[in-house]
Amino acid sequence: MLGLMMAEPLRVAGILEHAAKWHADTEIVARLPEGGIHRYTYAAAHRRAKQLAKALLRLGVAPGDRVGTLAWNTHRHFELYYGVAGIGAVCHTVNPRLFPEQLVYILNHAEDRLLFFDLTFLPLVERLAPICPQVEKWVLLAGPEHLPAQSALPGLCSYEDLLSAERADYAWPLFDENTACSLCYTSGTTDQPKGVLYSHRSTVLHALAACLPDSLGCAALDVIMPVVPMFHVNAWGLPYAAPIVGAKLVLPGAGMDSASLYELFESEGVTFSAGVPTIWLALLQFMREGHRQFSTLRRTVVGGSSCPPALMTAFEDELHVTITHAWGMTETSPLGTGARLTAKHKGLSAAESLPIRAKQGRVVYGVDMKIVDDEGIALPHNGMAFGDLLVRGPWVVRDYFGSGTPGELTADGWFRTGDVATIDPDGYMQITDRSKDVIKSGGEWISSIDLENLAISHPAVAEAAVIGVPSARWAERPLLIVVRRPGLDVSAKELLAFFKGKVARFCEPDAVEFVDQLPHTATGKLLKTQLRKDFAGYAVA
Repeated sequence: MLGLMMAEPLRVAGILEHAAKWHADTEIVARLPEGGIHRYTYAAAHRRAKQLAKALLRLGVAPGDRVGTLAWNTHRHFELYYGVAGIGAVCHTVNPRLFPEQLVYILNHAEDRLLFFDLTFLPLVERLAPICPQVEKWVLLAGPEHLPAQSALPGLCSYEDLLSAERADYAWPLFDENTACSLCYTSGTTDQPKGVLYSHRSTVLHALAACLPDSLGCAALDVIMPVVPMFHVNAWGLPYAAPIVGAKLVLPGAGMDSASLYELFESEGVTFSAGVPTIWLALLQFMREGHRQFSTLRRTVVGGSSCPPALMTAFEDELHVTITHAWGMTETSPLGTGARLTAKHKGLSAAESLPIRAKQGRVVYGVDMKIVDDEGIALPHNGMAFGDLLVRGPWVVRDYFGSGTPGELTADGWFRTGDVATIDPDGYMQITDRSKDVIKSGGEWISSIDLENLAISHPAVAEAAVIGVPSARWAERPLLIVVRRPGLDVSAKELLAFFKGKVARFCEPDAVEFVDQLPHTATGKLLKTQLRKDFAGYAVA
C-alpha cells in the first residue's frame, strides 16, 4: 500500500522560489570582482534567475546540457546555481585554481556548451578558448562596460546584456527529482579529476541536512558568509541552505584576503561562516597583529582538512568564536559529519571537551558509515581500532560522471572514501590519515594528522606537514616539514623535543626540515604528493 501524500518532486529552483515568497526582503550582499558591493533581496534574485533561465533557453541550452562557471562567490554565480538547474540543465562549477591542463581536461570532459566567467579570469579563459572548442559561447559575469575592446572568445557577451533582453515571466518546469542539477570535479592530486554529478533530490536533501542544529545549524537569524568558494563542492551547500531558512547571505567575491574578509564580517554583521583551515590560520594572524576582535561573528565550521586543536582554542579564547569540525568530500556533497557535543558532555569545560570537538564528528541523518580492515571486515567502534572509512547515503556518489569504469563502491554498496579513521563508542569519527598518507613504521601505523596538529600547537610554527621517508630498519619514519611563523625562530632540536611525552615514542618524528611555504591543492589541502617528490631520497641522519 502506498501513502496518500502529494508527489511533489524536490527541485533546486523550489528553494529559491520559497525564499522569494517567504523571505522576500532578506538580503544577499556580494563583493564584485570588478569593484564595489552589490546588494539586493531573495525576491530580486529569483526574478533574475528566471530571466537567466529564459536567456539560456533562447541560446539553445537543453535539459542535461552542461553550463560551466569560472566564478567567485557573487550574486551572479548564485543566480547561475538556480537558473541553470531550474531548466533541467547542469551547472558545472569549475575550480580556477587547478592547473591549466586540468582545467582543459575538465572543460572538455564535461563538454560544457557555455562558460560564464568573472572579469578576474578573462586572461585565463582567453588562453583556454582555443583548446576548448566545444564551448560555443563565453559570457562575462559583468555589465557590457567591462567587455574587452577586442577578444578572440567566440560569442562573447556580457551577463547583464543577456539578462536585460528577457522578462521574468518564467514558470519553473516540473521534472524527475533525480535529474542532474550540478557537476563538480575532484581535485585530482594523484590522477585525472573525476566528475561528481549531483541530482536535484540529493542537493535538496543535503541542504535540509545542513540546516540541522548538529550539522551546520543554519537559521533565519543568521548572517551567513561562506568563505569556502562556490566552485568547491557548491560552497558546502550553503547557497542552498541559506535561502531554505531565509538567512541573509554575504558573498565575499574575489576578496579572500584576511583584511577584505574582516571588513565584510564587520560591515554586514556576519554571525556564521565556513572555510578551510588555511583561511582561519591566516585570519588569526591578522587579528592578532591588529589586536582586533569580531563584533558579531560567533561560530564557524572548518572542513576540507583537519582543523588543528590549537586553532580551535585560539579562536575561542582570543576571539570568542566557536569552531566546529565537519567532514566530507566532493563525493558526499560534501556533508558527512558534524562535531557538536551531546547531552552527556554537558558540564565539560572547553579544555575537557576539546579532544571530542577536535574529532571529525558524528554522522548527520542520511549518512551511514563504518570502518573496515584490509579484508573488508567491519571493525569495532571503540575509538582505538582504525580502518578504511566507508560511507553511504542519498547524497553520496554512486559512480563518476562519464568515467566508463566502475566507481569506488564495494560489492554491498558502500563508497570507499580513501580515509583511514576510528569511531568511538559515542559515534565520533576521527580521520587518522588518508590511506595513501598513513605512515607504516616497524609494523605500527603512525597518523601524520596527529603529528601535524601537535606541531601547529607550537607557538613558532605557522604550518606543518608530515610525510613518511624510507628507513632501512623500520620501512618508513615520519619527517616533519615546517613553515616558521614570521619573526619567530625555532630549531629542529627544539621541535623534536616538543613531541617528547605527547605521543608514543615510536610516533615521534625523526627529523625536521624548514621551508618557506608548503604546497597546497586547489582546495587548500596539503599536497603531499609534491612533498614526497621534493623529499624523494631523503635520508634521516
